[in-house]
Amino acid sequence: MLQFGGISARIHKDRLKAEGMGTNERALKLLNQDYEALKQECLESGTLFEDPHFPAQASSLGFKELGAHSSKTRGVAWQRPTEFTDDPQFTVGGATRTDICQGALGDCWLLAAIGSLTLNERLLHRVVPHGQSFQEDYAGIFHFQFWQFGEWVDVVIDDRLPIKDGELVFVHSAEGNEFWSALIEKAYAKLNGSYEALSGGSTTEGFEDFTGGVSEMYELRQAPRDLYKIIQKALERGSLLGCSIDITSAFDMESVTFKKLVKGHAYSVTGLKEVGYRGLTEHLIRIRNPWGQVEWTGAWSDSSSEWNEVDPSDKEELQLKMEDGEFWMAFNEFLRQFSRLEICNLTPDALSEESLSFWNTVKYDGSWRRGSSAGGCRNHPNTFWINPQYKITLLEEDDDPDDNELACSFLVALMQKDRRQYRRHGQDMHTIGFAIYEVRRGEYKGCQNVHLKKDFFLKHSSCARSETFINLREVSSRLHLPPGEYIIVPSTFDPNKEADFVLRVFTEKQSDTQELDDEIGADLEDEEEISEDDVDDSFKVMFQQLAGEDMEIGVHELRTVLNRVVSRHKDLKTDGFSMESCRSMVNLLDKDGSARLGLVEFQILWNKIRKWLTIFRQYDLDRSGTMSAYEMRLALESAGFKLNNKLNQVLVARYADNETIDFDNFICCLVKLEVMFRSFQQLDRDESGIVELNLTEWLLMTLCG
Repeated sequence: MLQFGGISARIHKDRLKAEGMGTNERALKLLNQDYEALKQECLESGTLFEDPHFPAQASSLGFKELGAHSSKTRGVAWQRPTEFTDDPQFTVGGATRTDICQGALGDCWLLAAIGSLTLNERLLHRVVPHGQSFQEDYAGIFHFQFWQFGEWVDVVIDDRLPIKDGELVFVHSAEGNEFWSALIEKAYAKLNGSYEALSGGSTTEGFEDFTGGVSEMYELRQAPRDLYKIIQKALERGSLLGCSIDITSAFDMESVTFKKLVKGHAYSVTGLKEVGYRGLTEHLIRIRNPWGQVEWTGAWSDSSSEWNEVDPSDKEELQLKMEDGEFWMAFNEFLRQFSRLEICNLTPDALSEESLSFWNTVKYDGSWRRGSSAGGCRNHPNTFWINPQYKITLLEEDDDPDDNELACSFLVALMQKDRRQYRRHGQDMHTIGFAIYEVRRGEYKGCQNVHLKKDFFLKHSSCARSETFINLREVSSRLHLPPGEYIIVPSTFDPNKEADFVLRVFTEKQSDTQELDDEIGADLEDEEEISEDDVDDSFKVMFQQLAGEDMEIGVHELRTVLNRVVSRHKDLKTDGFSMESCRSMVNLLDKDGSARLGLVEFQILWNKIRKWLTIFRQYDLDRSGTMSAYEMRLALESAGFKLNNKLNQVLVARYADNETIDFDNFICCLVKLEVMFRSFQQLDRDESGIVELNLTEWLLMTLCG
């Protein structure tokens, strides 16, 4: 039932996507909570909303530092703003960065991202929907929208906030009676499981969850030579750009240099311009201090002498305003003065302006599963190949390639899903990364979109990779490769680390991408046609001793003989064949429905088991008497069964014990596969690959399979 439930949930989710759900225009409802319907219920009943999924309890605060027995949570009460403030407001004079004051939680990364969001009103109101108030139609319910791993989600909360000693415990506004920032923090905490789950992170994580974009980070001391062009294209696409100056100690935080730049402070990049200056072209960059004041006083600042030698029309176009927080500086000076640049590239779903030139994007949802698709990095050649694989065909080179090289620019971003929610279970981010391999057309059967096997990766080196394997939510790299076919292999650093992930590929030009997977099929031998005369005399004697006078073997007798035979093979580890597995073997060859095997049927089964024993020994590479999950994958293919990644995951879950498969489970797996394939072939009379079953046929196949 659980498996069918999972299938049903996936079908329902796919149907919602087909209907456009998950886009920002039609966000998915977290936990199926409908904001409008819940609000209307409260208004009609005259009650204030209480969220059962994020209750006003210690569990919503956290699990360790903010757990139920922590001194930090002692004395915390939950109250609505209407209970401790005379005139609560959702916003006062609009949402600004000064509305965001950090509380007793290490989520400054999130608050910095919220602060940057306030600089773009259109993006802000996609996250903070219009029309929310503590006055008109107040019902104690609010909602916010976040991007989560490829889908926009609408999160409903009540307005009960943690209070201690009469003050908000977490985010609060400098105004005192303004609550949009405290409420958005609560909604984000609900999305991630608790307030404590938000402790520690990267501003780019918040950027992405507020826009659905993909982030890049550049250390300006090691800036790529085409950084100016990268920034230029990012601005053309409407991307969010931020920069900062590193601090060397806590005393440096927000200290001001002698030319009025602030250390440890987040600036925005808002423009680029080339101007004529003394017969040369000067590249300028425009920076904004979100404080709205404290500006650069060096060359090209608002009142600097350089502007006297610039064409008046250019000067007017650059819109110089004294002390508005925004200023120009030379691009080379920017590289010297600032330490880091962050770019959040927006997808077409984030902004719909036709004038903007967006990346072409594609997204894949994938998973690493122990024993079947969690192969670890390239340091583990025996298992690396079982990782998910994705092919990208780069078709067109860039319009303006560097150094006349015919190269295609693209960005690969690998994000692990839902890891913050696992913190309460003692888990955190895995160390993740990816490698890219070129596949020359016609060189390898991978060109036919088949999952590449171990031998390919033993013979080929990667042509590109993520800069590092790191335990962040997302790893991304901007790459330049010639037109051609490439395989992207995302992985955790160590094998057998389980997680779900999202792989996103952004290309400047159109490209083809697809997941590589094996086609499902079975190379089944024609069923043996032998008569009793073909059976060896010694085998007949053995069979007669087992079968008795009726000359037929039932399930109990088959189990006895198989376990007796297997016990003589000391190189095999087995718990013995179960009644269920022996019943499947009988069903495979029982033609008359008697649930018993005659001499010829037993001979055919015996031949199969001997053949499968040979395969088992061949792929028991370490001679342990068992097979690992990836060895079984190879063994099944040798036995004639081609399965895709999902089926391999199911078989490992069903037949492996601590990632190992003993002999009896291996035989049971093969028997089950052959039964199912032969049953399907019998029903697929026109060999179309599709069968229609009535209820009786379905029950017979599933009950007897």
